[in-house]
Amino acid sequence: MSTNVSRAVVVAGLVGAGVYAVLSRRTDSAWLRTNHAGRTVTLYAGPAAVLGAAAGTAAAPGPVRARAAGVLAVLAAGGCGAYDDLVGAGDPRRGFRAHLGALRGGEVTSGAVKLFGIGAAGVLAGLLIEERAVDGVLTGVVIAGTAHLVNLVDVGPGVAVASVVLLGAAAGMPGAAAAAVLAPADLGERTMLGDTGAHGLGAALGVALARRGGRRGGRTGRAALAVGLVAAAANGERVSGIARRASGVLRRVAVKGAAGHGRWPAVATSRLLIHP
Repeated sequence: MSTNVSRAVVVAGLVGAGVYAVLSRRTDSAWLRTNHAGRTVTLYAGPAAVLGAAAGTAAAPGPVRARAAGVLAVLAAGGCGAYDDLVGAGDPRRGFRAHLGALRGGEVTSGAVKLFGIGAAGVLAGLLIEERAVDGVLTGVVIAGTAHLVNLVDVGPGVAVASVVLLGAAAGMPGAAAAAVLAPADLGERTMLGDTGAHGLGAALGVALARRGGRRGGRTGRAALAVGLVAAAANGERVSGIARRASGVLRRVAVKGAAGHGRWPAVATSRLLIHP
């Protein structure tokens, strides 16, 4: 890995860890939730992940325009997710159909704002990154689709974070370090990503995947990614069900790792990000 990429990894990790350390001193009730086990956790990992991923994207090598577009996508997706976390906290409706149905009835839900906001930001970022409009639209679909996919798998401790770290390492995404440094708190059930962090990290991952897919497979590679992500969205309940089972496995592994080694095994994952 080049020196510039290594620096971007470090920046993402430091910003993510620093923002979380500052926010975790707060006790704002709007950012508290009850998790699957009935424990009270914070949503502070969300803003920390978004700002860390944005910082890593900004510090990564590459054209200024492409990096700016990536930062735009991450911040917009994270901002739309934060709006849903705060405004839509009590809304039981889930999924595209529910929010689109409400929209047809004249109600603009926070989920609809998130859906169209992230989609528009993804396409705009794609058009800024790519030279041809068709490639820009495909990249936009990948960005928005990956943001939605990470949110789909964020149904239990550790799954979304682990997915971003592993896929991000494969795609050369420096911002994945922001997810890695938050893994202990997430899997330890002290915090959660929420819609803020899941969508922000997902958008950053989408940018990296689209660029990697474009370099390796050109337009065909981007189109294949887009089709796969649309298929995942169409089978969202099945994807989330698989993620729930994976979360249970991750928690058991983490407990055994902490008992056997006295420290969080994600140290190895952080090293993988810096030296893949």
